[in-house]
Amino acid sequence: QQPGVSGPSSGAHALRLHLVMIPPGTRGMPHFHAAGETAIFVVSGEADVWHGPGLGKRSSVRAGDFLYVPPGTPHLAVNRGEVTSIAVVGHADPADQPGAVVIELPRHLAALSSYPVASGE
Repeated sequence: QQPGVSGPSSGAHALRLHLVMIPPGTRGMPHFHAAGETAIFVVSGEADVWHGPGLGKRSSVRAGDFLYVPPGTPHLAVNRGEVTSIAVVGHADPADQPGAVVIELPRHLAALSSYPVASGE
């Protein structure tokens, strides 16, 4: 279990808040939250975030940036920089819904499979 705010750590019903660290040259898992919103605040570093249907859009985020991900929207972060990317991530997932739903990496992003998945992501 990751440190942060969640049902098990605080009694929260739908709110999940945690720190995500993506070391240089690593990535997260492509996923979505079926019924919950996601808000991301980048504390340090930078990352490319693919999002939207088929992970078809790319946004570059860096320290001080916010990113909103609507419910059901696939997203994937990749750190191609030289320092660890650190972000505070908040999810509003109803307690009766599963958390993240992992999806396959789309064919057009196959080159990203060479990046290892960050530990704890």
